[in-house]
Amino acid sequence: MIAIQDVCKIYGQTRVLDGVSLTVPAATTLSLIGPSGCGKSTLLRIVMGLITADRGQVSIDNELITPANRLALRRRMGYVIQSGGLFPHLTAHDNLTLLTRYLGWDTEQEDKRIEVLCNLTGIDKSLLERRPGKLSGGQAQRISLMRALMLDPPVLLMDEPLGAIDPLIRYELQNDLHSIFRKLGKTVLLVTHDLGEAAFLGDRIALMQAGKVIQDGTARELMHNPATPFVEQFVTAQRSPLQDL
Repeated sequence: MIAIQDVCKIYGQTRVLDGVSLTVPAATTLSLIGPSGCGKSTLLRIVMGLITADRGQVSIDNELITPANRLALRRRMGYVIQSGGLFPHLTAHDNLTLLTRYLGWDTEQEDKRIEVLCNLTGIDKSLLERRPGKLSGGQAQRISLMRALMLDPPVLLMDEPLGAIDPLIRYELQNDLHSIFRKLGKTVLLVTHDLGEAAFLGDRIALMQAGKVIQDGTARELMHNPATPFVEQFVTAQRSPLQDL
């Protein structure tokens, strides 16, 4: 569903992405993980068509992203960012329907889709009349997920979607996302700093360092068969202190 081939991106003197190649088969989740500044979010934005690679190419369902089709392909991808990205001056409902209004959906069609998504994410419909500032972090992130799913896209791109959320709410949302990914059969590319979260939500993990993919495999492979000393150090650094109790 997602094919990334030899993608490079340079800003000034910094090579942010250096020949990245990855594939994400349909109905699977790939977790992108690595230290800050390694290029994870830049790669996600290139896949989304928000920025252009200096070299290489990205295909969605065997269709190469080009300037001519990137807008159409973008509508086949849901995008969730860390802060949720909801427009603060609009109600949650108006955030959800911003694009559907532009595309000419009628109210009945919107209401049916919203009801399905409220049931899926566990959101009470009464919350949709609130603006983002009146929602909890967990509620806002669920509505951001609803917005990403509004057009029922086959692909979801998620950039640290749970990074700014209270640990208890984060635990609940991890379980919900795991269930939603499996239930809907979406193809998901997920950026996270947390190895446990990457392993729980992802079928595979791609560990990046300095703009390159150092190892791509299962969590077990990264833990027990690290490809480089960096992989071993990264895994060890993420160990929970509870393991030593």
